[in-house]
Amino acid sequence: MTLSTTHVSFPSGATTGESPVVAVHPLDGGRYAVVTEATPFHPLDHTWPDQPADLGTLTVGGVAHPVVDCLTGAVGPDGDGLQVGADIPVRRGDEAWAWLVLHVVEQEPAGAVGQVARLEVDADRRARLSAAHSGCHLLALALNAALAPRWRKDPGRADAFGNPDFDSLAMASSVMDTEASTDTYRLGKSLRKKGFSTEAAEGLPALADALTALTETVNAQLAAWVAADAPVRIEVPGPELTARRRWHCELPVGTAEIFCGGTHLHHLGELAELRTELSLSEDGSELVAVTRPKRA
Repeated sequence: MTLSTTHVSFPSGATTGESPVVAVHPLDGGRYAVVTEATPFHPLDHTWPDQPADLGTLTVGGVAHPVVDCLTGAVGPDGDGLQVGADIPVRRGDEAWAWLVLHVVEQEPAGAVGQVARLEVDADRRARLSAAHSGCHLLALALNAALAPRWRKDPGRADAFGNPDFDSLAMASSVMDTEASTDTYRLGKSLRKKGFSTEAAEGLPALADALTALTETVNAQLAAWVAADAPVRIEVPGPELTARRRWHCELPVGTAEIFCGGTHLHHLGELAELRTELSLSEDGSELVAVTRPKRA
């Protein structure tokens, strides 16, 4: 079985393509992973699985196979076997490994290797996931700005606009689906040592008491950015799955840049609305943001 690092076109927004089939690999549960030289499909990232996999159709030899999942696969330097998803023992991008997009189908496409496959992503699902992912990044920037007064000292990490990067410093998990993104932040001892305060001090109410006002501030900023119809693009240094891509958004206050391997909107005018709901866990140890985009 010959495997090569997959080239991807999803960063540009592509949802269709054609490419030769390189390999078909049996998976647990009676499913099969189809590997092509190139693909528009976005796979679930085994290292940071925030954006779900693209679904769609792979057609080869005149037979259309539903793609029921799309995973990251890797082959180690010894070339001995394919590792899939959570079983991959190294972070994505390890140069000693070959990195592959696995199109998961339920029936083996007999004789597919060497044939050209037609690849078609569910475009509506992709658009919904892209809206949620762009909304997640905008939420991060707006939340960083709104929480900036709560830092007693410089934590040593700032976002694109110079605000303390609460989003990356406190992030516990980020998960998105076709309806929303859910970001969970730890408010524990480690964050307090970096200088963040949830207590009342220097004219600021406790975070629990400020949550309603904080939510209103963040939502007002999100609304202003959506109204500005800022353009969005992905900086792509190369076509490889492992290329370190960067999200750019030309907001009125300046250019926002965030490293990201997902898919996104092309401009914020694709949204009619973007709102978040902020809440604290019962013990106050976590802040949760559920951000819902409404497409135009």
